[in-house]
Amino acid sequence: MRRMDIKTTEKTDGAETAENAEKVERTESAEKVGKSERADARTEGADPLDAREGEPTEDLVEDDEDDEELSPESAPASAGLGGAAAAVVSAALGAVALTGTWTGKIVAERETLIGQIKTSGAGTPTQQISEIYGDAWHSTALVNGVFAFVALFVAVLVLVLPGRPTWVRAVAVAGVALGALGLLLSVVTYFDLFLSLPTAGS
Repeated sequence: MRRMDIKTTEKTDGAETAENAEKVERTESAEKVGKSERADARTEGADPLDAREGEPTEDLVEDDEDDEELSPESAPASAGLGGAAAAVVSAALGAVALTGTWTGKIVAERETLIGQIKTSGAGTPTQQISEIYGDAWHSTALVNGVFAFVALFVAVLVLVLPGRPTWVRAVAVAGVALGALGLLLSVVTYFDLFLSLPTAGS
């Protein structure tokens, strides 16, 4: 009887130990599951910018670069510089058309030399005046007229384009005035309306 009681007691103790071990394992697995669920919840609710606090994202960097490339300050600056340069050039060309150019002088001297060669043999005074002086005169007027036309065209182009500063438009207006005056004088000189060629009897 004692042996059976001992065996029964041992079986009971072993069963209780097994049940306690299973309870402990269940408790530990439940705690692990709870921890993992809380960690997942934190991960899902976390802000992705918190992990990189202070560091700009690639999208923000690209937006900044696009803003710098499309900045409206660079385009008007270059356009304003080109308009100012064109206005100054037009005024300078208009002044040159009135005072004469080195190119016009060279062309006139060439025409004079050609006229002397043509009339060196048996040229009448009228032919000499026309070949030596008339052609040189007309050539100078033609060259000055080309410069005046270019000055007038550039000045009008500057005035037509919008968004020009006041002083640029003022210089362009001066270029229009000088170019128009130079073109007018060149035309009347080329067709002998301003000053006619002298005649042999005068």
